[in-house]
Amino acid sequence: MQKRILTGDRPTGPLHLGHYVGSLQNRVKLQDEYDTYVLIADVQALTDNFEHPEMLAGNVLQVALDYLAVGLNPEKVKFVVQSMVPELAELTIYFMNLVTVATLERNPTVKEEIKQRNFVKGVPVGFWSYPISQAADITIFKAELVPVGEDQLPMIEQAREIVRRFNRLYGKVLIEPRPMLGAMARLPGTDGGAKMSKSLGNCIYLGDPPEAVRKRVMSMFTDPTRIHPTDPGHVEGNPVFTYHEVFNPNREEVEELKERYRKGTVGDVEVKQRLYDALNAFLTPIRERRAEYQNRSKQVYEIIAEGTRKGRALAQATMGEVREAMKIAYKFA
Repeated sequence: MQKRILTGDRPTGPLHLGHYVGSLQNRVKLQDEYDTYVLIADVQALTDNFEHPEMLAGNVLQVALDYLAVGLNPEKVKFVVQSMVPELAELTIYFMNLVTVATLERNPTVKEEIKQRNFVKGVPVGFWSYPISQAADITIFKAELVPVGEDQLPMIEQAREIVRRFNRLYGKVLIEPRPMLGAMARLPGTDGGAKMSKSLGNCIYLGDPPEAVRKRVMSMFTDPTRIHPTDPGHVEGNPVFTYHEVFNPNREEVEELKERYRKGTVGDVEVKQRLYDALNAFLTPIRERRAEYQNRSKQVYEIIAEGTRKGRALAQATMGEVREAMKIAYKFA
């Protein structure tokens, strides 16, 4: 039996380079080795989009297009729509009894995302409790490995704690998942912020056309202490060079640019132009595959439907074991 992966994204819009570095890259690498389920977490997306649920249908398609565009093979990977697996909601409710409010309040990922969203009418209960929902997502598929970005580590630890408590109370039914980090801890935003985020508007999207990529690259933050192109500059902590490290395969060029930047013999414009060239070369095949699938959207919906069917069958099997372990598999039902 292959070991299993569960990972996924909230469909709040198309995916960006941060998603690629954080987990998409690992998903593509591991799809031949693991039984892979990718959850399109539309229920969790409702926690901060509940006033506009009509947006989700289009976003589900956008996310699936990005999955296919980066190289996830639908013959090997199951795309599962969260809301179409009602067993997930049932397991979430059972898990709610295993977590305290204080634990949720301490979760650093939730606290940071609440700060970013600036909820003016108070934080919805659904948003506070989505670590519990995420734990149900992972465990109902009995995933052993979860490719995530660094910011999601507290969420995986929360899931591990819930699994330990469930298994201690009711019997060893669920698998304690392990996180797998991407190639780098996190990709900074184009504004120099610690994280690329849709809500912060500092993203380069996987499907962006060349002119959008160029505009974003040319506006990127660099070394704030460098006033003139002839001033010696700092490479460490400079977002443009961070992107070069990740996306520019020409290592000789990258090292040359670093050396010249430190000496003050290359300007930001040239460094950014070289980055744009590297990013555009990286994104071109992704754009082309995305466009091909977009022209065959009926086929994409069929891929999603088939993946969801397989995902629900697995979820139903797990919930049978969960109810038996909890002694609530009533024979009279």
